[in-house]
Amino acid sequence: MRISQFWQLMEDEFGSSYAHVLAGQLVLTRFQLTAADALSHGVQPREIWETICLQQDVPEERRWGRDRPPKR
Repeated sequence: MRISQFWQLMEDEFGSSYAHVLAGQLVLTRFQLTAADALSHGVQPREIWETICLQQDVPEERRWGRDRPPKR
């Protein structure tokens, strides 16, 4: 997963403003870092996203974002 995909999933699930607040303030118990700090420490975005989903009780069916039409 690319960092841009991580941010897209965050914004899809939590909204564009709150996603960035959450990433900067919620300490992820698995890493003992916020998502923003974990990214800057080189933790894989997919691991961070999966941890956020578990910690925030994001339902399985919403973990991979909105369906988007393919790019042409």
